[in-house]
Amino acid sequence: MLKRILFLLLILVASFAVNPTVKAQCSMCTINAEQGTKNGNTQGKGLNNGIIYLLAIPYLLITGIGLLWYRNYRKKTNTTLVNANQS
Repeated sequence: MLKRILFLLLILVASFAVNPTVKAQCSMCTINAEQGTKNGNTQGKGLNNGIIYLLAIPYLLITGIGLLWYRNYRKKTNTTLVNANQS
């Protein structure tokens, strides 16, 4: 159990260590997209569409998991009520 906790802690620390590099890349993309749009390029539209696609997947997954959880919870509640009424 202690090894598992230490492993998860190591992964958490490593993910925080990588974070500043990721932020630097995002600001570079933002500057390039702004400059490209000012010069008449349409690459910014493609970048925005890519961001929308990347953000849509986690939201769809969380929504699906939430709906499954709600359906199972509701089914369990209905089964409990039916069993209580039969007693």
